[in-house]
Amino acid sequence: MKNLKWKVLFILAVLVGSLYVALTKPINLGLDLKGGTHLVLQIETQKALENEVSAALRDIKRSLEEENLPVVSAVRKGTTIEIEMLTADAAQKAQELIKEDYGRMFAIKRNGNRLTLSLKPSYVSKEIDRLAEQALETIRNRIDQLGVAEPVIVRNGKDRIIVELPGVKNPERAKKIIGKVANLEFKEVVAEFRSPNQMIVNLGGKVPPGASVEVEPSPTGPKFFLVEEGRKEPIKVKNLEELVKKFGGNVPEDEQLLLQEIKNKEGRVVAYNFFLVKREPILTGAYLKDAYPSQDENGLPAVSFVLNSQGAKIFRNYTKHHIGTRLAIVLDNKVQSAPVIRSEIGARGQISGQFTYQEARDLAIVLRAGALPAPVKIVEETTVGPSLGKESVEKGIKAGVAGIIVVMLFMLVYYKTAGIAADAALLMNVIILWALMALIGATLTLPGIAGFILTIGMSVDANVIIFERIKEELRKGRNLYSAVEAGFARAWGTILDSNVTTLIAAAVLFQFGTGPIKGFAVTLSLGIMTSMFTAVFVTKVLLDLIVKYKPKLFKI
Repeated sequence: MKNLKWKVLFILAVLVGSLYVALTKPINLGLDLKGGTHLVLQIETQKALENEVSAALRDIKRSLEEENLPVVSAVRKGTTIEIEMLTADAAQKAQELIKEDYGRMFAIKRNGNRLTLSLKPSYVSKEIDRLAEQALETIRNRIDQLGVAEPVIVRNGKDRIIVELPGVKNPERAKKIIGKVANLEFKEVVAEFRSPNQMIVNLGGKVPPGASVEVEPSPTGPKFFLVEEGRKEPIKVKNLEELVKKFGGNVPEDEQLLLQEIKNKEGRVVAYNFFLVKREPILTGAYLKDAYPSQDENGLPAVSFVLNSQGAKIFRNYTKHHIGTRLAIVLDNKVQSAPVIRSEIGARGQISGQFTYQEARDLAIVLRAGALPAPVKIVEETTVGPSLGKESVEKGIKAGVAGIIVVMLFMLVYYKTAGIAADAALLMNVIILWALMALIGATLTLPGIAGFILTIGMSVDANVIIFERIKEELRKGRNLYSAVEAGFARAWGTILDSNVTTLIAAAVLFQFGTGPIKGFAVTLSLGIMTSMFTAVFVTKVLLDLIVKYKPKLFKI
């Protein structure tokens, strides 16, 4: 009973502090309680790496040509490049040149006049990590501009991102904003074609006499058909370049084909225009300073943008020397508009493209936040409505309160005066646990409530062990004081062992579990620590007070 006064003051200080935190700092509710959307995003790193290899291939070919090293063929196969030179000597010189510029990226093997370039594992690992971090930051910026309160955005493994949006009212809109790549580019227009036939013929291809190539819109993109003598056969191609090559045409190396969607008033795609543009962009979204929804000259929704000083300088210089030509504004490899340059343009411009006002707002958000470094796809999705979340909270509270009342009644009836001390410690345990969760910013989920209720049982379980030990000591003829001291001493080892083993299990659940399971593990872990404090320390002090000042009231 040494320092009993200081122990009581310490308990009161902890209780007052916990009550203050519990009453002033609200606890975060998880999606299953508050309602909202849970997404698991997969970053398509393979596509990003293939794009990087394609860009490197174009640069390597240009460099070899500048050094008068003619290339017989150079193709990309996945993330590998195969180059054939005229001679073995030329291949050796090419190897040295490529190693100087791309030695960090590629492992280069030479076999006679052939070179094979493969991505180095060390480069791939670092690049995937960079892509994931950049995607995480971009998605976080977009969600911040959506105005979602207390979102959760974290990496999960090498190439996955978990996004939780509590209370979001329009999940579909949020998914579109999060998943849009938003790669903005300004490209020089070489030619425009109104039909696939015109595009094929102008690029050196030949359509069979009496036949025509037609296009039809579909939810997954344009579908091409060869129409001949009343027959309509689908043409299976991955892109416009393949379509042209299928009919014997060819797209120049430094150019590419892009399409423009023509929509009706309902926003449905009804036709397409086709553009041949320079492959290298004049400007990209990286130079964007700001973007905001506006209206075009016809009063239709559009997106206005402002370039930074470097971008404005590049844009001004280009438009000054290309008055009268067309400029394609390209978003995610689709032409939004292709206006004629009428005069020199500086830092400000506008993107129009048959947007609704909501689409213009959302496009402005993703442009401000920046482009994703790689496409992302949703591999897991869970949406909980606010009404279901509210119902879960109500049921969880009812279950918790019912659990506390039943446990307290049992302890009071079975252990009498000692049960009162245990009940007081139990209530204090609930208050401290709630305050701790609010203090560390933990999120309470439905499994978390289950962990909360389990903690109540574990808290009194320790008291049951202690009280049974005290009973044994009293039956041996010990006096009340020594029986309480011996009971706590004998029970301590058992209580410690059982709580430590449970804590280890909770740690494993937290390490390897998903969101809801982690919520259970966090609540259980905190509950174990608070229950050990209240069941052992607080209960002991309360029993010491009774033994010292009111020993006749002690019943067990």
